Amino acid sequence: MAMQIEWQRTMQELLGEDIVHVDGETREKLSKDYYWYSPVLNRQLQHIPRADAVAIPRSEAEVADIVAFGYRHNIPVTVRGAGTGNYGQAVPLQGGIVLDLSRLDEIIEIGPGYARLQCGVRLGVIDKKTREAGQEIRIYPSTYVKATVGGFVSGGSGGIGSITHGNLWDGNVLEAVIYTMEEQPRRLVVQGRELFNYIHNYGTTGILTEVTIPLSPRTEWAQAIVQFATLQQSMRFGEALAREESVPKRLIAPMEWPIPSYFVPFAKVIRPGMAAVMLEFAEDSRAAVEALAGQYGGHIGHYIAAEQYRKTIGVSDFTWNHTTLWAMKTDASMTYLQAGFELDRYLEQIELLKAKFGDEMYLHFEWVRSGGEITPNALPVVRFHSEERLYEMIAYCESIGVRIFDPHTWVLEQGGRGEVGGMERRKRENDPRGLLNPGKLRMSLNLN
Repeated sequence: MAMQIEWQRTMQELLGEDIVHVDGETREKLSKDYYWYSPVLNRQLQHIPRADAVAIPRSEAEVADIVAFGYRHNIPVTVRGAGTGNYGQAVPLQGGIVLDLSRLDEIIEIGPGYARLQCGVRLGVIDKKTREAGQEIRIYPSTYVKATVGGFVSGGSGGIGSITHGNLWDGNVLEAVIYTMEEQPRRLVVQGRELFNYIHNYGTTGILTEVTIPLSPRTEWAQAIVQFATLQQSMRFGEALAREESVPKRLIAPMEWPIPSYFVPFAKVIRPGMAAVMLEFAEDSRAAVEALAGQYGGHIGHYIAAEQYRKTIGVSDFTWNHTTLWAMKTDASMTYLQAGFELDRYLEQIELLKAKFGDEMYLHFEWVRSGGEITPNALPVVRFHSEERLYEMIAYCESIGVRIFDPHTWVLEQGGRGEVGGMERRKRENDPRGLLNPGKLRMSLNLN
């Protein structure tokens, strides 16, 4: 083992070797996330020095002790869940301590319409437990089996279920417990609009240790792949289904060919050359979905009954950023963008993009509700040639009204986080020395 620096020894003596890890293997493993989805971030981050220590607390009291130690010694602290984020949010840019909260995994309470959870509970676990109790979580990422609820709230935005329930900001977090980065860390209980300063914050404004999320009544979900001759038909069907309030749904994901060809486990049921819409809907709505698909020239090419839900590989395992992952497995030159199309002209925007980029960009959409409004969001799969070309593509998208939320940066504001005024105020109050995940929030701070 390399020679320890003084504060590493002191921290281990104070908190114990079961909590504080300084071996190279642990530090290497837990100083990374899934930033390799982006060739830009991979180039920029793969040689960043690892954390100097990894702390894995078992309780909120130990979290407070670790944070207080970091403050006293002026050591940066970067919070980590399961490390399934794609933007380098868990990479300690300035070394210091990685605070791994995966041991805080207690399901504190499942009540009528809500679940109170420690931040390290995996979404796959709470999904199973709530369904056993006749309820279910509202939204979750495609990485739900591994992802923690705290990591999702602090680093995510939306996912499966967003077509009905919106993004995290749309009432999908009810309460959070936050620790400040001070000599005597404060335990804050946050509700209402104040939560916006801690959702998708990469742990820069405070450390989330507990979260309460809303639950919905359990639904018996079926999944299907609906196929169309053209992407345009699939999109018009997707919009119609998104607007059809009589059909409960969790997922509407249209994809142009050849994206469906990347889904190897479904190779026998996907017809070559056709666009596909990946669906999750209430099983008793099957006839309505089939009839609506027929109106737009489509048909159900594969169907998974509700009795097989979670018992076999699901359609939802090929959506959101898992779509990108399947593309990358097939063609290592592929990466992705995150985009918002305009509801009243998305077909025109599709035509412009295909005319401009052809097979440099394959379109993958996720119909969602954002602020209560139906929105055609997208995660286009793009062929990476160079960073210069990638940003030429982004500039063209913006020029035709397709808003890009750049997934090739670790800086919150540049990635589309939007208004950060409240976050700036909380950063000053909760982290006066700027030690929480430094480098991820680009704002003018006078913290000295």
